[in-house]
Amino acid sequence: MWLNHLFSARNQQKHYIFFWFILFFIHFSLKSQLTTKVEFQSANPFAMSDVVNNLNNLKPQLVFGKLTLPKNTSNTQKVPLVIGVAGSLGWRKHHYDYMKMYQENGYATFELNSFKSRNISSTVGSQIEVTTAAMILDAYRAFEELIKHPNIDSNRVSIIGWSLGGAVALFSGWMPIRNAITNKLKFASHLAVYPPCFIDPENTNFTEKPIHILIGELDNWTPAEPCKNFVNKININNNVNLTIFPDSHHSFDSEEPVSYNESGYSFKNCLFKLSEDGDVLMNYLSLPMSSPIMQKIGFLFCVKRGVNLGGNKIYREKAFEFASYFMNETLK
Repeated sequence: MWLNHLFSARNQQKHYIFFWFILFFIHFSLKSQLTTKVEFQSANPFAMSDVVNNLNNLKPQLVFGKLTLPKNTSNTQKVPLVIGVAGSLGWRKHHYDYMKMYQENGYATFELNSFKSRNISSTVGSQIEVTTAAMILDAYRAFEELIKHPNIDSNRVSIIGWSLGGAVALFSGWMPIRNAITNKLKFASHLAVYPPCFIDPENTNFTEKPIHILIGELDNWTPAEPCKNFVNKININNNVNLTIFPDSHHSFDSEEPVSYNESGYSFKNCLFKLSEDGDVLMNYLSLPMSSPIMQKIGFLFCVKRGVNLGGNKIYREKAFEFASYFMNETLK
């Protein structure tokens, strides 16, 4: 009798282990289903003028990114979406920290992989392999694809970007390039973190949706001072705002110590005109920098190498607090 009892206890233990194994498998299977790879067709414009004037003749480029839905999203639930665009060094930990925060706030996030899609890891020291124009096009093409997803609310899609990605977040609101790509979609808001404000647009027709710039006072990669003039010039609808954090360098929102990058371009002495057609013009000569060689020539007039980047704990926290508040307000 005791032997039968022993075998019965062992069988129960096996069933118990098997039961928990199944629960463990289901839990992590469901968790892995929250993130999916999304592919779509874009192109490789070098300049914004390529998009404005020649979009239909550009060679197609397959681009992908990662869509992550917030936990416990039901099959029929519509959620807001935040599209994230990384900088010249590619996706870094502090970028993912923002995305995680937004997911915890109940938003879907999309990690746009403009670099990996083109087998590029960094554009520091060159800025020609993947350009702002290409990434703006990528962002809108991603927007078009992602709203096909049953859980994405097409009226609540915003964009955030850092550095080069900050240029994408900022100039995706420039109406000449937006209208060339789509006349249907508009981002609900644009959060540009240390973007290049040293672009002076002749056409000041920007979106009426909220735009906010976060930048560090000590930034010598994408300097803060031009952002004041930029905001004053384009803030026709009182929808564009600027926050300058004191004692903060480029990437002030990271946890990395401040360091010196000898390859990075410092644009402290640059102010480039942006023509109506989307050409960025050289200082002094006003020639369009709409090809790699012309851009290299144009940079000779004002660009120097060597920049500082790294975090400031106090203003990292403030940036995250504001980034959460901004999306909560604009994606209601």
